[in-house]
Amino acid sequence: MTELEAQPIETLVERHDALHEVQEVRIPIPFGELAGKWWGPRNVRPIVCLHGWQDNAGTFDTLIPLLPKQMSFLAIDLPGHGYSSRIPHGMSYQPMNIFYLLNFVMNEYGWKKISLMSHSMGSVLQFAYAAIFPARVDFLISLDALKPQVLKDNVIVSMLSELTPEFVKADLRNQDKSEPPSYTYAETVDRLHQGAVNSITLEACPFLLQRNIRKSAKFPEKYYFARDSRLKYGLGFLWSQEVNVRLAQNLTMPFLFIKASDSPYWERKKNYDDVIEILQRNNTHFELRHVEGTHHVHLSHPERVAPIITDFLKKYWQRDEDVVSKL
Repeated sequence: MTELEAQPIETLVERHDALHEVQEVRIPIPFGELAGKWWGPRNVRPIVCLHGWQDNAGTFDTLIPLLPKQMSFLAIDLPGHGYSSRIPHGMSYQPMNIFYLLNFVMNEYGWKKISLMSHSMGSVLQFAYAAIFPARVDFLISLDALKPQVLKDNVIVSMLSELTPEFVKADLRNQDKSEPPSYTYAETVDRLHQGAVNSITLEACPFLLQRNIRKSAKFPEKYYFARDSRLKYGLGFLWSQEVNVRLAQNLTMPFLFIKASDSPYWERKKNYDDVIEILQRNNTHFELRHVEGTHHVHLSHPERVAPIITDFLKKYWQRDEDVVSKL
């Protein structure tokens, strides 16, 4: 029996959180609450961290301990992920909801500015938020994703026709409240590892699984995946490249983008290159760095990205103690 099979998930991750004095937080929103993990001093405005698609706040568990200790971080579970509330029945997840969600967070703690460090889908969301509300964002750190993906017209039409019926099925399953399929803990590790196409090492899987699975009521020794299955059927922003280019022109705040060597672009690379060219031309505080690794390099090999992030933070982070942590 391997260590992963023998050790309960709660033991590993909860011990890790206790060691680093991480505190769970809950932020009220109209349909429930946003859950999060607060790292570092409670009287310092934290850097808000947004995770990738179908991941959760645990994606930053191995990275944040390697970053400067005087800084605070608030990793959030986006709705339908982790411990956060799902959206109401009959509704679909829309990326532009990030505009409201981040404002809820800022209002909850009384912040006038927000600092952002995000991965994958989270990076795409913060690109849009910062471009729409540039005066509210003091800096950005994006991990392995840059901007909204551009899809061909025929692909959009095809995806809408294929995904909409599947979304309806998932919504009805949620209303039925039946328990999803369950697995042994070792099986959940394997499913996450393979589902991420080996982007996440087996050793790193527990940090995502902690907030992603629940104990089965039917089979006490098994777990089921608890994220909202409606998340599988979202389509993203569906913006044109022209919109992305216009948004990029607004991103003049300090901006660090770290790209992993073994991770795809998910679209024509020219679309990515065009936005990079605008950022490099218009933003004297834009930094592009490359690291060896897969899409989840920040989780599986955080030592590769932590020094780059630390150097960036030493240049641009400012201590803001005029906040109320409400913890």
